[in-house]
Amino acid sequence: MNAKTAIYNDKLKHLGKTLKYSLYVIFHPFDGFWDLIHEKRGSLGAATVIFIMVILTQIWTWTYSSFPFYFPQWEYFNLFMQVLPTIVLFFIWCIANWSLTTLMDGKGKLSHIYMASAYALTPYVLIKIPLIFLTYVITLEEMAYYTVFDNICIAWCVILMIAAMMMIHDYTIGKALFSSFLTIVAMMIIIFLVVMFFSLITQSFGYFVALYKEIAFRLY
Repeated sequence: MNAKTAIYNDKLKHLGKTLKYSLYVIFHPFDGFWDLIHEKRGSLGAATVIFIMVILTQIWTWTYSSFPFYFPQWEYFNLFMQVLPTIVLFFIWCIANWSLTTLMDGKGKLSHIYMASAYALTPYVLIKIPLIFLTYVITLEEMAYYTVFDNICIAWCVILMIAAMMMIHDYTIGKALFSSFLTIVAMMIIIFLVVMFFSLITQSFGYFVALYKEIAFRLY
């Protein structure tokens, strides 16, 4: 075994170890998120794998859930546009939270926020994938079971996200909730500014195209 293979195997083992640690985090959020950052028991690689799994889980939910539970209009279904909001919102959350907590004596770096936020989404993957199979077992009359587990999934992720903000920024629960609320407000402001910016760019581009056509028409 050469040195490169040994290094590659070590990286794979570390990735597997940090991925496995996500199972500890979701059941012991306070100790888990503290050790995730301060004891370096997490990794950006594992966080990225978890986030990719979240995206894939969404795709599988749309494409493989049984007919009564999910039936998109495939002629209008754009997979990229369906996935894009999740990706954009996640990264805007990380940036907005980092920007605000920097002003609120938060201890977490941007990489810490990204890592902890991704780890907090672990229940989404663990619950939503079995729910896909559940749609082939239960009937529409039993949809309450599906809804209950779906709500548990969302609530669990929210609780973990708040715990993550508490541990990585060294906040009290009140300050973590307040900073999370401000982060959501900041996200809406960022989205508004980005949409307005691209709207202005589009209008400016349209103006110059119309101007070019008018000049070309008069000259030729």
